[in-house]
Amino acid sequence: MIEWFLPALLIAILGLASGSFINVCIYRIPSGKSLLTPLSHCPSCGARLMPADLIPMVSYFFLRGKCRYCRGTISPRYPVIELMTAVLFIIVYLKFGSGMALIKYLLVTALLLMVTFIDLEHYIIPNSLILAGLITGVIFLPLTREYTLAGALFGITFTAGFLLLLNIVSRGGMGMGDVKFGAFIGIILGWPLSLLAVFLACLAAGLTGALLLTARRKSRKDPIPFGPFLSLGTFVAFMWGENIRRLYMYLLSGL
Repeated sequence: MIEWFLPALLIAILGLASGSFINVCIYRIPSGKSLLTPLSHCPSCGARLMPADLIPMVSYFFLRGKCRYCRGTISPRYPVIELMTAVLFIIVYLKFGSGMALIKYLLVTALLLMVTFIDLEHYIIPNSLILAGLITGVIFLPLTREYTLAGALFGITFTAGFLLLLNIVSRGGMGMGDVKFGAFIGIILGWPLSLLAVFLACLAAGLTGALLLTARRKSRKDPIPFGPFLSLGTFVAFMWGENIRRLYMYLLSGL
């Protein structure tokens, strides 16, 4: 029990700290601000935040969601993302254990969270995150050996190519950020898991869009960011994609 608990606890702490940094990235990257300077400060009054104000989740609840200095409201998004990151990091750890694959997919998970929340808020997928994903894929390709270079290139070609086709057919309804994100997915997952990721993303987006239309929360002309669905599809694909693929092949063989 202890052999499992202590590493999971460390991963959770790493997740909380990473979630805090992810919040910084979500806030600063879309506006082109440096991630290093200025130091963390209250967005309402500009007061510099002290270390005691920056303890993931703890500070938020200790301060009751208010700035220590101006009593301005702190968005609950901050502790939510910190907790979400910790939970996802533990899930990834339980799947991959220790090793290069764990490091790779913890990094990928952090990038997927950044893409998701930036796209939800700003309807963009920053090039810097795409580049970070491509570099991650290139670095870990020979280290994890999950698939060949040909598999990575085929994954990139298919995923980005398919999303580019959707961009053309939809006349810009599918953004070019999503197309470039397809290259990210292709090199991270290779072939055929990149195909599964896109299929799951389209399925989730279609179901969500239908529910929003039925509930009259969106009209047919309202844009729905696709990045979060691509992130979801990617996460499910690298976590459970092989199991899904084997189940599909088993069902197919029984027909």
